[in-house]
Amino acid sequence: MVFGPTAVGKTALTEELFSSGFEIINADSVQVYKYLDIASAKPEKELMEKIPHHLVDIRFPWEQYTSGDFCNDAESLIKEINERGKIPLITGGTAYYFKELLYGPSTTPVSNPMTREEIQREIDEIGLDKAYEKLYSLDPVAAEKINRNDRYRISRALEVIKDSNRPLSSFSVSDSVRDDIDFVIIGLKRDKSILDERIKQRVDIMFDMGAIEEMKKLLSMGASLSWPGMQGIGYREWFDALESGECSVSIIKDMIVRSSIKYAKRQMTFFSSFKETKWFSPLEIEEIKNYLIDNNIDIA
Repeated sequence: MVFGPTAVGKTALTEELFSSGFEIINADSVQVYKYLDIASAKPEKELMEKIPHHLVDIRFPWEQYTSGDFCNDAESLIKEINERGKIPLITGGTAYYFKELLYGPSTTPVSNPMTREEIQREIDEIGLDKAYEKLYSLDPVAAEKINRNDRYRISRALEVIKDSNRPLSSFSVSDSVRDDIDFVIIGLKRDKSILDERIKQRVDIMFDMGAIEEMKKLLSMGASLSWPGMQGIGYREWFDALESGECSVSIIKDMIVRSSIKYAKRQMTFFSSFKETKWFSPLEIEEIKNYLIDNNIDIA
């Protein structure tokens, strides 16, 4: 598996090293959604034709796709890809996906649809800010790890508290990598100043490619913050701007850049907790090749 923060260079490295003999299992929680192409930095059609990609465009943006769903799908795909004589490459930036796949699920209770609907109604009534404040008062440890604009995770944490009478942070997660799958774990990193500049460039490109038109299409379909897909960076900022009345393109671009930089920092903090990771710069191509060869992975 290959992971790293947004804009670090995962896609370019994938094309450079893994074009032959590999199949990609997408581990990006926004790229799973149909119609969310530009702001999600979804791989170009040519790359997906060159290297088979899985778990891209598998849900409508109003549907939930949880880390548990990802793990179930990824485990099945790993087996299928291996049976085809190919190597599965799990790559993306959604840390929760990687953590649950690597270490196994936490012991949190299964989601209750009735409780979930009740929490959603409450959030609609009191607003997301107050819902986050409520979570912080009940479980500050969990709240510190959740972005205050992340409706899905705020809702899930409140749901767990309501159903179990226990804070989400009290449920245990294994700190040992599972031994039934032979993982080779590669992390990508860059200096912060370089990564920040790459994020700014990516956002500029995103708008040049038609981010405004993409968002207009989604709004015409009825998109709202209640859609799980709209929680992704590059999408939810439009709703924040509409709510604040600050709707100029320059302001929205700046919001997306700032959100992305903060997200990249959180990603690195989360990924750094995976102690089995071997870290590289995306520019260290030969070093990565040698590491893969040392782990019996053939790079054609």
